[in-house]
Amino acid sequence: MRTRRFNLPVAIATAAALAFVTSPADAKKAKPKPGFGATLPLPSPPPVADGGIFQANAGYAALYEGYRARAVGDPLTVVLTERITSAKTAGSKTQRDGGFSITPPTAGPLDFLNPNALKAGGESSFNGTGNATQTSALGGEVSVTIAQLLGNGTAVIRGEKRLTLSQGEEWVQFSGIIRLADLDQQNRIASTRVADARVEYSGNGQVARASREGWLQRFFNMISPF
Repeated sequence: MRTRRFNLPVAIATAAALAFVTSPADAKKAKPKPGFGATLPLPSPPPVADGGIFQANAGYAALYEGYRARAVGDPLTVVLTERITSAKTAGSKTQRDGGFSITPPTAGPLDFLNPNALKAGGESSFNGTGNATQTSALGGEVSVTIAQLLGNGTAVIRGEKRLTLSQGEEWVQFSGIIRLADLDQQNRIASTRVADARVEYSGNGQVARASREGWLQRFFNMISPF
C-alpha cells in the first residue's frame, strides 16, 4: 500500500503562487486606457487666391456663434457633478402552527389510553431582514476636446487629465455625447447632461498599492469557508 505525504507549507506556497500569477490586476502595473488623447483639429483647406482681403478659413467666427466650441478639436470643460445613491431593504417573515388530538373511548379494550398522550402539535417561524446602502460621489473639472460632430447638433467628446505625483500617477478619463446648445458662454457643461458618459478615475503607485489586499491575504480569503 502506497502512502502519500502531504506537505502543508509547500501546498500553501504553491497555491499562493498560483493566486499571484492568476491575478492580472497585480501582475501588471495599472495604466491609463488608450484612446482618450486630445483630438487635433482638422487641417484648414488651402486659401483660395481670389484677391479678397477677407478669408473665412483664417479663424472666422460668426457674430451669433462667438467662441463657443463647435468644430472637431475645439476644447471644452466638463464639470463633474456625479452623485449616485442607492438603497435596498428586504424583509421576510413566516409563521406556521399546527396540532391534532385523539380522544379514546371511555369503555372497551382501548379505555386504558391516556388522552393527554394522544395530543401533538408543531410550530415553525422565520424572520429575516436585509439592508444595503451605497453612495458614490465625484466632483471636479476635466477639459476634453470634440472628437466627432454628428448631424443632429450633437458631438462626441473625449479627453483625459493625468497627474504625476511623488507617490505615483493618477488620471481621469472622460467620454460621451453632448448637445452643443447646452454649452454655456465659457464652454462648460455639467456631466449630468452628457449622454453615454464614461468616467474612469484610477491611479498607481505606493498609495494605490497600500489600499489593496496582499496576495497572501487574498489567497486565505479565497479558501476561507467563513
